[in-house]
Amino acid sequence: MNITGPRIYFIIPIFGGIPITQTAVSSFLVMVLLCTAGVLLGRNLKKRPGRMQVVTEKGVSMITDLVSDAMGEHNRHWTPYITALFLSSLLGSLIGMTGIFRSTTADLSTTATWAVMTSLICWYQSIKNIGLWTWLKGFSEPIKVMTPMNIVSEIAQPVSLAFRHFGNVAGGGVITTMVYWALSGASAALLRLIGSGWIGIVVTLVLAAVLFLVHRKGKQPGKIRRILGVMMLALALFGVLHLTGVLENVPFLQVGVPAVLSLYFDCFSGLIQAFVFSLLSMIYISNACPPPEEKPES
Repeated sequence: MNITGPRIYFIIPIFGGIPITQTAVSSFLVMVLLCTAGVLLGRNLKKRPGRMQVVTEKGVSMITDLVSDAMGEHNRHWTPYITALFLSSLLGSLIGMTGIFRSTTADLSTTATWAVMTSLICWYQSIKNIGLWTWLKGFSEPIKVMTPMNIVSEIAQPVSLAFRHFGNVAGGGVITTMVYWALSGASAALLRLIGSGWIGIVVTLVLAAVLFLVHRKGKQPGKIRRILGVMMLALALFGVLHLTGVLENVPFLQVGVPAVLSLYFDCFSGLIQAFVFSLLSMIYISNACPPPEEKPES
C-alpha cells in the first residue's frame, strides 16, 4: 500500500522553482469550468426565460437567500464569494471521480488558501468597522491575562477551517485505499484456498448443490440459501479460472466495494464538506460585518 501526495508534473524555473502538481492542474481546470459555465449561463438572458435560465435563476435565488438568512440582509453582497467557495469546493471534490484528476480538496494547500482568504476578510472588515486600535484592544478582553489565548484562538480559526475540510476529504481517500489494499490480499488468499486443487473446487460445488437441492419436502430454498448457493457457484468458477491460469492473481473482491466507498466520499461527503465550509465562512464573515446599528463605536 502506498499513499502519497500530489504528483509533480514539472517545475517552472523561476523564483527558485514553482512545482506544477496534480492539484494545481485540477484547480486550474475547476476554475476554467466554473468561468465557462458562468459565461454560458449568464449570456442572452431574456424577459421570458427558457428552461436553462429558469434553473439558473432558481439556483442563484437559493444561494442568495441562504446568504441573506445566514449573514443578514446587509451582507447579501458576499453572495458571489460564498458561491465561488461552495462551487470550487464541490467541483474540486467531484473532479476526483474522473480517475484522471486529483481532488483539489484532498490537498491541504487548497483548503488552507480558502481559510486564510476568509480570515483576512474577517480581519479587514473588523478593522474597517471598529478601527485598528479597538480591534487590537479586543484581544485583551475581558481581562488582559486572556490576550495570549485570544491570539491563539484567532490564529486557530483558519487552521481549523482548513484542516476540517481537508481531513474529511483526504481521510476518505485513505480509507478507500486501505480497503482496496485489504481486499487485494483477501482476493489472493481466497483464490489460493479455492484454486489450490480440484478438491477445493469439488467441495465448493457440493456445498452449492446442498444449498440448492437439500430442503424440506414441498418447500423451495429460501432467498438466503439461494444467494449463498450462487456465491458458492461463483467461487467455484473463479477457482477453475484461477487453477487454469486465466484469473491468476486477479483481485476480484476489489470490484464494487472501493467504487462505492469512493462514490460516497466524493459525492456525499464532498457536498456536505463544501456546505459546512461555506456556512462557517458565512458565520465568521457575518460576525465581522454586523448590521450598521450594531457596530460598536471606535
